[in-house]
Amino acid sequence: MIDETTGALPVEGVPAARVLDEIRALRAADRPTHGGRLFAYVYDPGVAGLDELAQAAYAESAHVNGLDPTAFPSLLAMENALVGAAARLLGGGPGTSAPDVVGSVTSGGTESLILAVKAARDARPDLTEPRIVVPVSGHAAFAKAAHYLRVALDPVPVDPVTLRPAVADVAAAIRPETVLVVASAPSYAHGVIDPVAEIAAVAAAAGVRCHVDACFGGWTLPWLRRLGAPVPPFDFAVPGVTSISVDLHKYAYAPKGVSVLLHRDPGLRAPQFFAYADWPGYTMVNPVIASTRSGGPIAAAYATLRHLGEDGYLRLAAVTRDAVAGLADAVRAVDGLRLLAEPESTVVCFTADDPGLDLFVLVDELTALGWHTQPQLAYAGLPASVHLTVTAAVAPRVAEFGPALAEAAAAARAAGPVVLPPELLALVGSLTPEALTPDLIGGLAAGLGLGAGPAPDRMAAVNTLLQAAPVRLRERLLAEFVGLLQRPTW
Repeated sequence: MIDETTGALPVEGVPAARVLDEIRALRAADRPTHGGRLFAYVYDPGVAGLDELAQAAYAESAHVNGLDPTAFPSLLAMENALVGAAARLLGGGPGTSAPDVVGSVTSGGTESLILAVKAARDARPDLTEPRIVVPVSGHAAFAKAAHYLRVALDPVPVDPVTLRPAVADVAAAIRPETVLVVASAPSYAHGVIDPVAEIAAVAAAAGVRCHVDACFGGWTLPWLRRLGAPVPPFDFAVPGVTSISVDLHKYAYAPKGVSVLLHRDPGLRAPQFFAYADWPGYTMVNPVIASTRSGGPIAAAYATLRHLGEDGYLRLAAVTRDAVAGLADAVRAVDGLRLLAEPESTVVCFTADDPGLDLFVLVDELTALGWHTQPQLAYAGLPASVHLTVTAAVAPRVAEFGPALAEAAAAARAAGPVVLPPELLALVGSLTPEALTPDLIGGLAAGLGLGAGPAPDRMAAVNTLLQAAPVRLRERLLAEFVGLLQRPTW
């Protein structure tokens, strides 16, 4: 624990060894980032020595500043190499139908998506109320981009069976004010690939940009295709696709945070830049949101790609594909559970058809057994589900997961579904975000075991309450609950 009498800024400096011991002690409470038991947030290839290489590369460039590429040409060279690798993998570059692809390295998928929206918006200065069309299965970062950039968001529903948007619905949502249409390859929640070619075609017919969010799948789908998987067209080989995002800190297995945003040509990228000279300091020119950027993550990503190479990524994709198949079989073997979608990429997503099997309790039981999964709340006719992000490191654990899932399901049935007091459910169902008071929030949080410090080990009651809440109230409650966790230590 952090020394509460001195905090992060003691009167006298603390020896380096003790500081590192403190950090290691704090890290002991974290979810395991290696070992194949965490199915969200981190991406572990299980490759010996890769962490050490990435850490060494990170240290070499940690103090290099991406603010000025003329001062630090090493960083510029590595960025250009990463962009070139991503472009080549995703159907761009010399000898392709998209020979002039350009790109930028960002801090993560959210920044890439915000910049894709910014470039589309700023390319249409004639519009006072620009809009973007996004399937409801599109990443929440598009809603964040719309909020930050004051762009209207037009959501398109997805079919409850296929989990994809109908192309006709996408076309109908496009208006004269639409600046960007979005498709996912795949969607994060369910791991299914949108009909990219058809969506890009209706966008192009309307004269609108089309962004493919391949943050999750951009570094896996090309390798799976090489292995024989029936991956539909989704990249720059598709006419009408104007930009693509791909996260290198996901399935390129680079340390966080590194993403690449690609545009089909320099003209499409130009509005992404911010330049300002109307002040007495240096002229600011930024291709991305941040000005100062550490070279550490970029160097670590460069080292990772160089070390693994195409043969390494192909091998990791094959291992991951087999792990996905094994996990899907484990779900099929448990009565009452079913796959929400047949796996198309590196996601296994399942739900429960048995009313006596509470998914949120199941997630808690898996956590108690050392398996960390990601619960997803019911939404717009789609049932609650459990999301598994599958990486190569999961493969050695697949044989263990099936019995653990069966054991957790049995324990969840024995425990029964979470039952919240009827008056609490009625309150949550009738409240508006504006009606929340500090006292009411504090009372709800206390009743759920939330407060200063780490979240409780079991979250089924919290998830059940959030699922009962209307979407806008759900958002406010989550923000308030997280705010309770984030308090300064003095």
